[in-house]
This record gives sequence, structure tokens and C-alpha cells, in this order.
Amino acid sequence: ACSPMDLSELLKEGTKESHDRAENTQFVKDFLKGRIKKELFKLATVALHFTYSALEEEMDRNKDNPVFAPLYFPIELHRREALAKDLKYFYGEDWKEKIQCSEATQQYVDRIHHVGQHEPELLVAHAYTRYMGDLSGGQVLKKVAQRALKLPSTEEGIQFYVFDNISNAQQFKQLYRARMNALDFDKDTKERIVEEANKAFRFNMQVLN
Repeated sequence: ACSPMDLSELLKEGTKESHDRAENTQFVKDFLKGRIKKELFKLATVALHFTYSALEEEMDRNKDNPVFAPLYFPIELHRREALAKDLKYFYGEDWKEKIQCSEATQQYVDRIHHVGQHEPELLVAHAYTRYMGDLSGGQVLKKVAQRALKLPSTEEGIQFYVFDNISNAQQFKQLYRARMNALDFDKDTKERIVEEANKAFRFNMQVLN
């Protein structure tokens, strides 16, 4: 049972508008209709690589910090290795030499590093926004991308969307929300986390635009 003061409920309600706006970016609308150019998909994968490298670096840094530790699920959630496989598939063995971080992505990355190092309780907002989205709408995008880009049925190029260590996404999301709700935050901190989650949505939209 959820209470309206639960962090998961506050985040769900407090980011509804941002969530709707993110779903209405041209990139996502085109994506969902299967109108996706391979070049753009590759650039999105590059942006995700830089974003998750920053996020997971800061999560590793805070894995024993009580304000974040209960949400540390590296085996189930971390995307760095999956993204490296996707980039290798799209760009070849020397993918690291071929990619660069866009200005919008860099701003997002800088914010994640700032939060991880100075306000680690706000990391919750960034982890929630990305991973819960990947386990929800991300699974729809996976199928669309596979079809539209005629990617192999072996899931090459879309490893980012494949969570091999989560057998039931619904159950895992419930566990994650329960862990979030058990974090010992006061009302003010919860509000700051919701505000940060809205920022995370804005960063994501800027990257996609």
C-alpha cells in the first residue's frame, strides 16, 4: 500500500507533466511511429553512453552512502556494458574514437557529477527517472527500434534495452519503489528530489532535441 507522502508517489505525481512533455518530443513521437533514422538512433545511443557512464560512476561512488545505498543494483540495472556493446555494433571496434559528447549531453553529465559529489540524496531522482523509464516505456522502444531499423533478432544494437538479470520487470519496479519509500528523507528533501527529477526530464528532452 502506498501513502501520498511516499517518495515513489510524490515522484509519480510530481513528474507527470514532465513525463508527458518528454513523450511528446519530436524524437520520441517519430520513434514510436517507427520513423527513426539510423543516424539519429546511433547519436541517441552515444548520448545514453555518456549519461549512464556518469550516473553509474556516481552510483558506485555512493554505493555505501545511506542516502542512496538501498537503490544500488549494479547487476540488475547498470547499462554501461550494454551500451558499449551497442556502440561497438554501430560504430565498430574503434567506437571510442568515433563518438563525442554533445553540448546538451555534457550539461546533463555535469549535473549528475555535481549531484553525486555534493548532494548525493538527489541521485535518487536521476536513477529513478532513467531506470524506471527503461523498464517501462523503454521496452516498447526496444521492439520499435528492432523493427524500424531492421536489427537482428539476436538483439544486437539494442542491448541497452535488455535487462538479462531482471526476470520480472513489474516485480522489480515494485521492489525499487519500496526501497525508495524506505529511505529516511524529510519532506523538504523529498521535494528537492522531485524537483531534481523534473530537471532530469528537462535534460533528457534537451538531449533528444
